[in-house]
Amino acid sequence: MHGYTPDFFATLKIFADARIDFIIVGGVCAVLHGAPVTTFDLDLVYSRKTQNLVRLETALEKLDAVYREKPKMSPNASLLDGPGHHLLMTRFGPLDLLGSTVGGRGFRDLLGHAESMDVGVGRQVYILDLPTLIQIKEALGSERDKAMLPILRRTLQEHGG
Repeated sequence: MHGYTPDFFATLKIFADARIDFIIVGGVCAVLHGAPVTTFDLDLVYSRKTQNLVRLETALEKLDAVYREKPKMSPNASLLDGPGHHLLMTRFGPLDLLGSTVGGRGFRDLLGHAESMDVGVGRQVYILDLPTLIQIKEALGSERDKAMLPILRRTLQEHGG
């Protein structure tokens, strides 16, 4: 896929319009909580219920989604029905779809740790709460995740957490 215009909100709008069940995690989640960080992709944990996978596949077609490592391969409901990660490129930028996150926690496991938020896409969306995002970043332990932890902790303190 050649050139894209990074627009996370356009992707979120398509997902909201399609009534896809998902939770925003990662850098965009941190930004929505007010953390002063930069991110280059949108990370979502999605429900793997059959109807949600069908809606997700349709939305991904609208986004011209392809796998970043295999740009001739498009995701489908069958491929998405598992706990793995799907690193995609869309016409609005990189999209990482996660069937589960650290410890095998999927959509249903994380829903109790998510907050509903209006991000201006015509429907409330879920974002992971800041304490759980911090726990996940600690468990991941990559250099990028470690670098983000002090900022996330400070943001949590500023919010009274």
